[in-house]
Amino acid sequence: MAAIDDALATAEAAVGTESGVTDWITVDQKMIDDFAEVTNDHQWIHVDPERAAKETPFGTTIAHGFLTLSLGSGMAYAVATPMKGQAMSINYGFEKVRFLNPVKSGSRIRGRFVLKDVKKRKPTEILRTNQFTVEIEGEDTPALVADWLGLTIFPPS
Repeated sequence: MAAIDDALATAEAAVGTESGVTDWITVDQKMIDDFAEVTNDHQWIHVDPERAAKETPFGTTIAHGFLTLSLGSGMAYAVATPMKGQAMSINYGFEKVRFLNPVKSGSRIRGRFVLKDVKKRKPTEILRTNQFTVEIEGEDTPALVADWLGLTIFPPS
């Protein structure tokens, strides 16, 4: 049996299980400001703590939704286990992303991954779908939930 078939069988047996939970990450104002600079998104709810304290229901600035989503790359890397025999894995995109709860400046977040689906896409490719949830410490509602697609590529047999 080829390496890809062994990896597929192992992944199929893991569908429905948690792949990993990351350590907590603090999302502070410097991180938010740096993201605003890189993306040129300087909306005041993100970068003006005094105004945000007065004019929002949050009492402080909040992280950009895309900042929270972008932190997922490092989170995935922290908990990912390469499939045996793979050449590489790449981000293949998202089926859906929902921003459910703002991340206030100073909050701690972590990522939780649950394998939802796996299938052989091509003779050398396995497509995995993970439910990706970003939890906010002390909050019942997560910051976001997403169905995240990852493509694992194997060398030709």
